[in-house]
Amino acid sequence: MRWSWASFAVLVASSSAQLVTDLTGSGWTLRSQNGSISVPASVPSQQYIDLYRAHVIGDPLYGLNNTDQSWVPLQNWTYTSRALTDLQLSGLLTSTYLVFQGLDTFAHITLCNQVVGDTNNMFRQYIFDVSSILRSCYTTPQLAINFGSAVNITHALSAGPDADPDDNFADSCSTTSSEFSCKPYARKEQSDFGCALFFVLDPTFVTHLARSSSWDWAPSLVPAGPWQPIYAVQLIPGEVHINNALIDIYRKGQQNNLPPDQSQPWVFNASLDFFGTLPSIPGFNVGMSLSLTDANGKHILTQSLGGITKSAGTITGSTSIAASAVQLWWPNEMGAQTLYTATITLTGLLGVPITSVTKSVGFRTIVLNLSPVSDAELALGVAPGAHWHFEVNGQPFYAKGANFVPPDPLWPRVNDTKIEQLFDLAKASHMNMFRVWASGAYLPDWIYDAADRTGILLWSEFEFSDAEYPNATSYLQNYEAEAYYNTRRVNHHPSLALWAGGNELEAIILFFFFSADAPGAIQKQYEQIFLGVLPKCVYANSKSISYIPSSTYHGWLKLDFESTMPQVPRYLNTSGADALYADTDAYNYDANTLFDITSYPIGRFADEFGFHSMPSSLTWETAAAPSELFYPSETVINHNRHTPFGATGDQDALSLAGIQEMTAAVQMYLPVPAKTDRAANFTAWCWSTQVVQADDIAHQIAFYRRGSGMRERQMGALYWMFNDLWAAPTWAAVESTNRQKVLYYAAKDIFSPVIVNAYYNASGGTSDLQIWVTSDLFTSVSGTVSYSWVNYAGAAITVGNLSAGSTSVSIGTVNATQVTALHYADLNSALVANSVDGKDALLQLSVTAKAGGTTYTHNAVFHPATLAQAALRDPGLALTKPKAPTSNSAAGSTYTFTVSAPKAVAAWVWLDVTTNAVTGYWSENGFWLKKGESRSIVFTVWEDWSKGKWVGGVSARSVWDNTLP
Repeated sequence: MRWSWASFAVLVASSSAQLVTDLTGSGWTLRSQNGSISVPASVPSQQYIDLYRAHVIGDPLYGLNNTDQSWVPLQNWTYTSRALTDLQLSGLLTSTYLVFQGLDTFAHITLCNQVVGDTNNMFRQYIFDVSSILRSCYTTPQLAINFGSAVNITHALSAGPDADPDDNFADSCSTTSSEFSCKPYARKEQSDFGCALFFVLDPTFVTHLARSSSWDWAPSLVPAGPWQPIYAVQLIPGEVHINNALIDIYRKGQQNNLPPDQSQPWVFNASLDFFGTLPSIPGFNVGMSLSLTDANGKHILTQSLGGITKSAGTITGSTSIAASAVQLWWPNEMGAQTLYTATITLTGLLGVPITSVTKSVGFRTIVLNLSPVSDAELALGVAPGAHWHFEVNGQPFYAKGANFVPPDPLWPRVNDTKIEQLFDLAKASHMNMFRVWASGAYLPDWIYDAADRTGILLWSEFEFSDAEYPNATSYLQNYEAEAYYNTRRVNHHPSLALWAGGNELEAIILFFFFSADAPGAIQKQYEQIFLGVLPKCVYANSKSISYIPSSTYHGWLKLDFESTMPQVPRYLNTSGADALYADTDAYNYDANTLFDITSYPIGRFADEFGFHSMPSSLTWETAAAPSELFYPSETVINHNRHTPFGATGDQDALSLAGIQEMTAAVQMYLPVPAKTDRAANFTAWCWSTQVVQADDIAHQIAFYRRGSGMRERQMGALYWMFNDLWAAPTWAAVESTNRQKVLYYAAKDIFSPVIVNAYYNASGGTSDLQIWVTSDLFTSVSGTVSYSWVNYAGAAITVGNLSAGSTSVSIGTVNATQVTALHYADLNSALVANSVDGKDALLQLSVTAKAGGTTYTHNAVFHPATLAQAALRDPGLALTKPKAPTSNSAAGSTYTFTVSAPKAVAAWVWLDVTTNAVTGYWSENGFWLKKGESRSIVFTVWEDWSKGKWVGGVSARSVWDNTLP
């Protein structure tokens, strides 16, 4: 398992003559504030990690540890390096710099017992010139970094001279707030910023109350430490070190937020940030050149960059590249993920290289189109208003994906194995986009590399979420430095899809603070930061990427790139009641209306929607003692952070009320598990919550996808959320162990390129039950839809002229077509007329369509009665297990299992690997089987510690098993 933080060496190695000393790895010491704890440490790291390694604390994510360890973030912690004997103190190496790629968060740095500097932003790179300190260092150099308690510091800042009383409103430092206390005062990952309120107000309540102080899917930890690499650079005059590199690839004439002319050549702009001194020779200017090679190492071109400009610590140049010289990069399932290696070299006298930097790049345009709906589109039936869709290489596409959250609350533990598995899972499930949610951390380059490789676009956000942020000068300067650095750092990745200012910010303004005529202080703060400072950072560095101030956004009225507010926001300025402008962000925890399509929002794009579920019992085993594997155990209650919206009171009672939302849904829609064995019943309950979650989210995705062919021209569905960071009831489709929930497979199915689905309008009308086919392909599709009614025994039902049928269908580019409409009242009448119980009826749907020589198939089921009411039968599931792998490759061994339902229809068939001794994924899972149907399912192994013994433990279950004792 390779630690990817070392990938920063690609940047370090770009400067050949200089001396670079890597300060990462072991040899460090972690010491508590009073010196009572001193343990070996490493970099990158955070205090919880090193304390756990030294057995001072247990795993912070196990059992009740995340609250029992609430004393940890109240301390200051100091990381001290080994003796830095490899730093040269004399000779020609006259300048020495310390480079910190990331310090979390409030740090005081000393070298040789002399002050180097202070930091207050987890998301910035910090560079300090320590030349004078080293020259006056009369002992062996040693680096010390003291990390102050973010809990205590933010509360002090909230009462400081740069704080405004308005900043303490709601989820800031209010004494009535139970979440994310004082978060606006720290440029720090907010998903881990828990516990602060109760630590300060009454530490005696920490253990009981702290778990309500983080996001409602995250543990209450407040990490501190050098979470990214540290290195020292020593230079002689005439040498420079490149510490950041912006590459911006765009079409000639392109402007942010507007679709470019795809016939124009490419502009390749490179802007390198450096420290040190460039050669200074009268009459001579430093040159820049580009060398481009493809994935096979074939040389594509070498060109000089022109228009070179220099400013303090930055040199910039550009060149033009013919469109025919390169191949396009496309998102997953739209085309090839063509990548090139670009080397930008600074050259001195006679073309001698000074230094160079190498980046992986792709050629694509990506735009979030928010332009007004045209008259021609209105004539086609598109609702008035404005678009809200992405276009890649000039092609509007349907965004299919999910929200991506931090994969671990302790970032230094994240490795490329985990990330590659997550992105491979996304690629295999027809996804093309992750929204990288604001309140985590900016993703490192190597995660963008995984996205580049797999074709998963990354809607990226600046780390501001659900709060009012200070706008004193010191804060604004900090925001600008953070945004400027990160915008330049990741811009070369073709997977970068968008920069958003933060999470749900405009929605908060509109709901609580908006005034069109007399904006108040908080609205002005929002506009200054998210419509002023942040877009300036994006637009100053890139022409290739769009910016919006908030994840939920009603769009702009006007773009003016010369203005201090480049986007004039629409807010509530609409052209009429039927006009649509915004994307949607909506949750529903009322079991009674989960599947009521009239309760779903109508918008142009759905960026958040979800429902929670338990992780599997096997994932619970990694975080709880065997005696705690039941509901309601203390660990399960502790790890649940979701409570009913607006509820107050005892934390245990609130947790139980949050879990009750899942329980009520299971009770309404599935047979309730009531197994005599406690462990078996817990497993069945966990799985049942996942089935309801999967059914709900797949139903919503199908609804939103159908919108691509309706008046709303809905063009995206990103469910909440894809991955998880600990074992807990959350909205995730993939558990913290990378084990997949039922939702993962249900979303994979409903994200298929061509789908058929039934839509029942619970409010009644003339077309209660509609059958639609939806396609997200770039070409039109033609095929056949078949439907038939059966009972749960698998026998055909005679229901008048609604019994069975087939019809041809054609679907346009990224569109949906209604196949037929069945009047639900007529169906009930037909069922009664044929002595059929509506609880014993199923509509089976299938579509077979062709496009471009490829055949697409999809199946779906509609059942008028819930599975809790349905006349389920024992399907007699039979599982045939392989005796040996089907194949072996570098991607992993595969095993083929065959499952059949010889006796009856089987609902939500689930093949379960019943051990943690193997990891991997299924080709499909959580599906329906017709009576007599047999299906072969492939399991791909990531890691196997059982030497193949896991195969014997694989089991198959369906909803019918919930009825068994």
